[in-house]
This record gives sequence, C-alpha cells and structure tokens, in this order.
Amino acid sequence: MRVIVTGGAGFIGSAVVRELILNQKAEVLVIDALTYAGNLENLAPVASNTHYHFLEANIAHEVAIQRAFAKFQPHVVMHLAAESHVDRSIDGPGTFVQTNVVGTFTLLQASLDYWRKLNVSRQAHFRFHHISTDEVFGSLESEGLFNETTPYDPRSPYSASKAASDHLVRAWGHTYGLPTLITNCSNNYGPYQFPEKLIPLMILSALEGRELPVYGDGGNVRDWLHVEDHARALVAVIQRGRPGETYAIGGKAERTNLEVVKTVCSLIDELAYDPVRGPAERLIRFVEDRPGHDRRYAIDTAKIEAELSWQPQESFESGLAKTVRWYLDNQEWWQQIRGGYYRGERLGVM
Repeated sequence: MRVIVTGGAGFIGSAVVRELILNQKAEVLVIDALTYAGNLENLAPVASNTHYHFLEANIAHEVAIQRAFAKFQPHVVMHLAAESHVDRSIDGPGTFVQTNVVGTFTLLQASLDYWRKLNVSRQAHFRFHHISTDEVFGSLESEGLFNETTPYDPRSPYSASKAASDHLVRAWGHTYGLPTLITNCSNNYGPYQFPEKLIPLMILSALEGRELPVYGDGGNVRDWLHVEDHARALVAVIQRGRPGETYAIGGKAERTNLEVVKTVCSLIDELAYDPVRGPAERLIRFVEDRPGHDRRYAIDTAKIEAELSWQPQESFESGLAKTVRWYLDNQEWWQQIRGGYYRGERLGVM
C-alpha cells in the first residue's frame, strides 16, 4: 500500500506516518510545507526506513502536487495538512482559508485528475481520506453528542475553514465520483504536540514554574483522544471504511479544561516535583475567555465501533500519564521550540 500523507510532519500526521510504516508496513510519501508546526524531528523514528519518503511542498502548489502523484502513484491519500489552532485563526484567518480551503481544493483536483487516469481496478481501490474536526459542528449544551449526521454550525475562523473543506470533499465525491472518506475527531493529545495547545502548554509551563492560564471559568468541556488511538482509527478507515461515508472519532473522555489542567498538575507533582515551585496547582490563573469559545464538544463513536471494530485503547488517565512522561523524557525536542518558534505567549486576543 502506497499512501500520501499531507501534513505528515505535524502532530497527528506524524503519528499516522509512524503507524503506517512501523505497524502496517506501508510505503509513505509525506508532503509537508514545514511551517511552524511541521517538524521533521517528529518523523525521526521512521526517517531511516526505506518505506519513508518526504517532499517539502505546499498543498496549494498545483504543479508540485501533480508531480508528486505522478511519481509516487498512491493507492490512498490521507489529507491532514491544515492550520489547526483556533487562537491563531482569530489573529490571522486568511492563512486558514488559504491552507484549509484553497489547499484542499487543489489537492482534490490533483487527486481527481490522477484517479481518472487509473484503470478500473485501481480506481475502485483508491481512497481520498480527509481528516477533519468535531469543531465544525459548533457547541453542545450539557447533554447530547456529535455524530455523523449532526448539522454543521462552525463558530471560529478555524472551524469555518474546516467545514468548507469538508463540504468540498463531499462535493467532489458526489459530483465526480471520487472515492472519498471524511473523519471528524475530538481533541487530540500525546507526544510531539506543538506546545501552543492546552495540554503541552500546561505541562511545559508547569515545569518552568510559569503561570497556567485557564480561559474563563475553566468549565469548557472537550472529549480527549490520544493521538495514537486516532492514528489507529484513521488507518482502520482507509482499510475498511466505505467510500462516501463519514466517521466520528472520539476518546470517550470528556473533561473540563480545569479538570485537565489539575490532572496535569498532579502528574507534574508526582513525576517532577520542584520544592522551589511547590504544588503546580498554585500556578493556575483564570484569564479572560477566548472570543466565541464553544462550551462543549463530545463524540458518539458508535458507528466506527460497529462498522470498523475500532475503540480507543488509552483511557484519559493512562494516555495523559504517558504524555507527561514523554515531555519529561524529550526535553531537547520542546526546548528548541520554546527557544524559537513559540515561547508560550497567549494567542487569539483581539
């Protein structure tokens, strides 16, 4: 199996690449523009593998993408390249439209042109898998779950750009017959996550004795999914999913943001207590809420469990403990980022 993975040097993309090469023995071409969140160190575990190939390119660059398809001849495209941080989308929405909407359009056109030239057997087995987010569905009240039929109601520039890309993928499947698949996942966490996101930001800030900013009252709820569970789900989708279908992927681990931060603090105290800093919870500070902050997300995973026999292997407790240990054991990886690209400052303040 030959798989193109766009955004394969990013957080989720690199987990997918590691799963494909190390556990599925697939041949993989990573296409990544290596923007601030793309990091070739994320691919170090497979960099010397003969099944690993890399192309530095922007998915919106039509000629480069067409050449990649012609040379690599993929059986599957897994499209993970995206701008993905809500706070950054508030500061600069144009980049999100360019990458998530225009980039997806360009990739769809290249895939369609390539697919039309395949023989009938190859066409039948080809898949274009678009990886999206549960944020396209908007916000839930205290009850209920998102599923594959939930109406779209995006609330941020990020989620609006991902909703637009979802609609493009469905349109190319319906209009042109391209064998497409879409997955909408809940919040991911785990190793190699760029430290602008909540969990790595809290881990590193606690280790450095810095304040731990919690938006609003800390009561916003997210369903947390370990990135390696997500990678296994995405592979199940390309192997057993039905073209034209959508699959919702979640960790069945709802927590408020404040609960997440307090759990991180407990693990930091257990694994790396600093008597000068004292208990990490002392660092928590409530700050002005994010503009338009959705209150709750939660995923119903019944369809992917029933149809593809997938379930998360990590509980939130086991996955978070592994994550904290990873950041403790890989300080060189994150210290390079904290010293250059991102120093932990708040983003998305209008």
